[in-house]
Amino acid sequence: MFAAHPLPDRRDWEQTVRTLWDEAAYREERYAAIALTGHRFYRDYQDPVLIPLYEHMIVTGAWWDHVDELASRRVGPVLLHHPAEAAPVMRTWSTDPDRWRRRTSIICQLGAKQQTDLALLTDCVLANLDDRDFFLRKAIGWALRQYARVEPDWVRTFVDEHRDRMSALSVREATKHL
Repeated sequence: MFAAHPLPDRRDWEQTVRTLWDEAAYREERYAAIALTGHRFYRDYQDPVLIPLYEHMIVTGAWWDHVDELASRRVGPVLLHHPAEAAPVMRTWSTDPDRWRRRTSIICQLGAKQQTDLALLTDCVLANLDDRDFFLRKAIGWALRQYARVEPDWVRTFVDEHRDRMSALSVREATKHL
């Protein structure tokens, strides 16, 4: 569908995404909006200018199925290619009252592997260790488990040093494959 109906410019693309998202009557329409944000025709649009759009979708989507895709496959790549602009936003989100912004800050680097900004990951995880929210605890474990694929010793050490503040869920998820 996207290939058959290309959008002429960034403004029309963003407006179409917002319309699909904001006027959605069904979840599938929001899935279509997320898919449109990642379509290959619009790859060049992925820059820090989109952070407010993604933030809007994260906050108004307010559930893991929307947030996780946006965090890991939209915000994460923007962070990877524009760290000077995006990392400060993730640090701010890591302490935001909104759980979904905080979850995004924690899991946005799931696919970064060796390019993970370890200081940012550490800051975002530590900012949320004491929170009792299930979605944040799960995100912490997931982010650490993914990073353990690259640096298992670092994750072991981190868990050992912070085990007294970590939930059992976070520890279990982080050490699942160690």
